[in-house]
Amino acid sequence: MPSSIPRSAGRTVARSAAVSAVVAAALAAGLLAGSTNAAAEDAAGVRIHDIQGTTRVSPLVGKQVTGVTGIVTGVRTYGSRGFWIQDPEGDADPATSEGLFVFTSSVPTVAVGDAVSLSGTVTEYVPGGLTSGNQSLTQISKPVVTVVSQGNAVPAPVTISSWSVPGTYAPEGDPAAAGSINGLTLNPRKYALDYYESLEGTNVRIGSSRVVGATDPYSELWVTVKPWENRNRRGGTVYGSYESQNTGRLQIQSLTPIAQQPFPKANVGDRLTGTTEGPLDFNQFGGYTITARTLGTVVDRGLERESTDRQHRNELAVATYNVENLDPSDPQEKFDALAKAVVTNLASPDILALEEIQDNNGAKNDGTVAADQTVKKFTDAIVAAGGPAYEWRSVDPENNKDGGEPGGNIRQVFLFNPERVSFTDRAATDPSSATGVTGRKGHAALTVSPGRIDPANTAWESSRKPLAGEFVFRGRTVFVIANHFGSKGGDESIVSHHQPPVRSSEAKRLLQAQSVNGFVKQLLAVEKQADVLVVGDINDFEFSGTTKALADGGALYPAVKSLPRSERYSYVFQGNSQVLDQILTSPGVRHFEYDSVHINAEFADQDSDHDPQVLRFRP
Repeated sequence: MPSSIPRSAGRTVARSAAVSAVVAAALAAGLLAGSTNAAAEDAAGVRIHDIQGTTRVSPLVGKQVTGVTGIVTGVRTYGSRGFWIQDPEGDADPATSEGLFVFTSSVPTVAVGDAVSLSGTVTEYVPGGLTSGNQSLTQISKPVVTVVSQGNAVPAPVTISSWSVPGTYAPEGDPAAAGSINGLTLNPRKYALDYYESLEGTNVRIGSSRVVGATDPYSELWVTVKPWENRNRRGGTVYGSYESQNTGRLQIQSLTPIAQQPFPKANVGDRLTGTTEGPLDFNQFGGYTITARTLGTVVDRGLERESTDRQHRNELAVATYNVENLDPSDPQEKFDALAKAVVTNLASPDILALEEIQDNNGAKNDGTVAADQTVKKFTDAIVAAGGPAYEWRSVDPENNKDGGEPGGNIRQVFLFNPERVSFTDRAATDPSSATGVTGRKGHAALTVSPGRIDPANTAWESSRKPLAGEFVFRGRTVFVIANHFGSKGGDESIVSHHQPPVRSSEAKRLLQAQSVNGFVKQLLAVEKQADVLVVGDINDFEFSGTTKALADGGALYPAVKSLPRSERYSYVFQGNSQVLDQILTSPGVRHFEYDSVHINAEFADQDSDHDPQVLRFRP
């Protein structure tokens, strides 16, 4: 999809059929509140607030309506083509929206300020489909539109501000409806999601607001209307628990095509100043979104990329970095930028665990699994950037067995500086063989190094297997386990109609965490004070069940918890600064310094979408 078209606007003319199919299926299954057997009946002379109703689903869903009037407040000529109308005379009920989207499939022929009268079918469009768990967008499909007059004043916008958005995110879902909130009467004064839903399709505005999610390749950014809500020192909004959803976040898009007006580039902490105004939409890639007819101006607040401290001579520096599907076909500029980050921002760590190293021909699906060319191109770039001549160790996966991009064969790789650290090679291995724990005189060792942990466990099916390595620093053995747990794919969004949302992917990561935790406990059973570091893209939060399972029994400590709560993040998603990448330490690692080095996630220009993590300690 071209980057000039927002993902959330990338619904094509095929959507009309999809809408009908979704509504028909929903009506048949009774999944949409307000479903009736009178779907074919006509409703004449209804107002927009009658269509929107007081719940998330229209009481008129499936019905043909006629004589619906309103003023056009926004026109979208690309992606999901259509326009918004608003009734300038509301019903004074805060639960009912006075705005509505009209889906046209072709480029609309109306203009902002037109007064229109229309007929069509009331539908509930579920972005991503019914199984996504997303809320639906109430709209008119297959419209017949008559322009009554032109040049009318657009209804005054509703101002969304820190005081207007409730502090509680969402109501608890109805147990009788599988946890859905679709059938609950909106309470916009109590719940943020209800407040935004009560404004669905309405002309809204925000004043100057802080950017909490950088401009992405799809010409979107995120702001918060709540200046102090879980703020961190770099300007982001931290997601610190399942109960702190950061109610002030809103996605911003522009109704002006990118070819006519480039979308502004913003980093976290910048300001979107002036007025941003337009209809409030709902989409699958962020939920409630201001589709801006008038877009504010981005003011650069000068966010800079961080650099960690260099380790002392007797300190071991261990880092982890997801390099986002790196393969030799990537431009040299990406290798050079990543290499510069290793040398400059990460201060050339002694051990660096990499995630998402692809095989030698990337996503070409021809059976290639070796990644020596990928690693060499990277390590050469590090030397060219002034860094050490890293050596490396890894285990090639079986073809297309570890998930990720088909044909890419992503895996974890250890880089280490031989001037500072030695690697203990012990026994050749293959991707299906497991490393184990042995020991003599109270000193633990790996049976295979490098080796994969528990690869036959179904927890690792179609997922990256943990890579264990045995290192020696100043005569002390250090065990490092590099991980890339299963992704969050399949989880429902935090704006799901199920509250709390269904997080189905957690089940697999829980099993993966239990597998790694069990292996660490084997090491500690042999050597109680063994230095063990579990590092990588855990794909889960520091407060999650996954992290708790990793730490079970005191075997590990999530080192990110040593940071102040406001500094715990490695990734920014939908305006939430959150933890995905972690380093966990065994009890023998008593004193350490931890740093989440913010060089990517907060920036519009990224070398990866993850921030690397570094831990320094004295073994």
